[in-house]
Amino acid sequence: MSHPVLNNIELPAADMTSTKAFYTEVFGWSWIDYGPTYSAANLSNFEVGLSTDAASAELPAADDQSGVGPLVLFQTEDLDALIASVEAAGGTIVTQTFDFPGGSRFHFRDPSNNVLGIYRLDTT
Repeated sequence: MSHPVLNNIELPAADMTSTKAFYTEVFGWSWIDYGPTYSAANLSNFEVGLSTDAASAELPAADDQSGVGPLVLFQTEDLDALIASVEAAGGTIVTQTFDFPGGSRFHFRDPSNNVLGIYRLDTT
């Protein structure tokens, strides 16, 4: 028996246009629209979907290191560049960079109020 494979995350999109533009600017994603309420970016055997039919959870307090619901994390080698990219694209840093055993990360809010994180592993 084979095990299920995680291959999709769906995020609420209060404003489809600005949320798609945000992720295109920050991560370079391109989108396939599947009707007026759903769009998806296919990322090498993984899909990130945006849905205007879903609602965002209540926002966590500023600098809260935990999220509300599942926390989606992206890995990078350059946290500073991604912080600048998130802010330039209209996102908000909600948790400043903090260290954890083996690395550092920050959390941001996208234009639809989804809170996600970006981390870097220590290489030393």
